[in-house]
Amino acid sequence: MLGNIGFSEILLIGLIALLLFGPNKLPELGRALGKTLREFKQGARDLMETDAPQPPRQDVTPPAPAQQPQPHAVQPEARQDSRRLPD
Repeated sequence: MLGNIGFSEILLIGLIALLLFGPNKLPELGRALGKTLREFKQGARDLMETDAPQPPRQDVTPPAPAQQPQPHAVQPEARQDSRRLPD
């Protein structure tokens, strides 16, 4: 939205501000706006750079289910299939 503002729009906004506040008050408003933005940026930077130690991460993975021992299946004796040809 602000990327579409051209020179003529900025000039119109400046002219309206000059008419509303007068030539003496306009520089003071600009300084106050600049100081406010600078303080806001500094406060945001301070919040982002906090060196507060973070607690260690805990493992919240559920434990794996215990495996039940498989009963050993009795293997039938290897029978040779009579239908199969010998190798």
